[in-house]
Amino acid sequence: MMKQFLIRLGACLGIISASLFFSPNLSSSSVSVFSLRPPAAIALTQDKILEKLSAVPVFAVTDAQGAPLVRSTGSGQNAVAIFQVFISRRDALGFIEELKKQDPNLGSTVQLATVPLGKVYEIVQQNRDSNRLRVAFVPTQQQVDSARAVLKASGQPEGEFRGVPLFLAKAGDDDRVLTLQQGNDQAIPFFFTREDLQGMLDQFKTQEPELLRSVKIEVIPLESLLEAFRTDDDQFLDKVILIPPRETVEFIQQSQPK
Repeated sequence: MMKQFLIRLGACLGIISASLFFSPNLSSSSVSVFSLRPPAAIALTQDKILEKLSAVPVFAVTDAQGAPLVRSTGSGQNAVAIFQVFISRRDALGFIEELKKQDPNLGSTVQLATVPLGKVYEIVQQNRDSNRLRVAFVPTQQQVDSARAVLKASGQPEGEFRGVPLFLAKAGDDDRVLTLQQGNDQAIPFFFTREDLQGMLDQFKTQEPELLRSVKIEVIPLESLLEAFRTDDDQFLDKVILIPPRETVEFIQQSQPK
């Protein structure tokens, strides 16, 4: 199953520059702004949501048998198992190293697993009505700091950004969202790193200088987007694509069978 996942992901992701990765069917020569027409109120289907999310690899720590490692809080009927999902492979490896120091016996048996975000989403949905298992996404601190900086630059209270940051760009006097051409359609890219979004903007700064002078960066939590996928009827959401961190894409490509 993992081999099939790697092959599918490899078909979806490719390099368009030394610093930015996209799906190969995304044109690197076309950028525009997207103004929504009145949407036909049709929510995304479960299959459509999973299709969007399954091209995004995330990382989990498992035991020797491959079962997710969870930590427990509370006791008795109030006991809750927390399943941590890491956006960054480096952070997941750091967690394992720290675990080895704190509990050498357990730390020596755990392993790192790469899973599609779509699979994690399914786990969340299966346990939505249960208080026994919760999924906790672990963001990269560097991107949380970038999210706070974006909020501060836009005049919003930076506070403590909660969740996994996703970055997007808007442009023009009416703050229309920046899009890419995907086949015959427009796609709205949400980036897991501020640096990868900047890489896209750098690609187009010589092609659309007037447009890009008005660019504004915005940030939202991944968790909010996932909830919107599930509950909102909005044409905007159908056009959203998630761009995995460059570090993750490089790792997946290197892991594919030669």
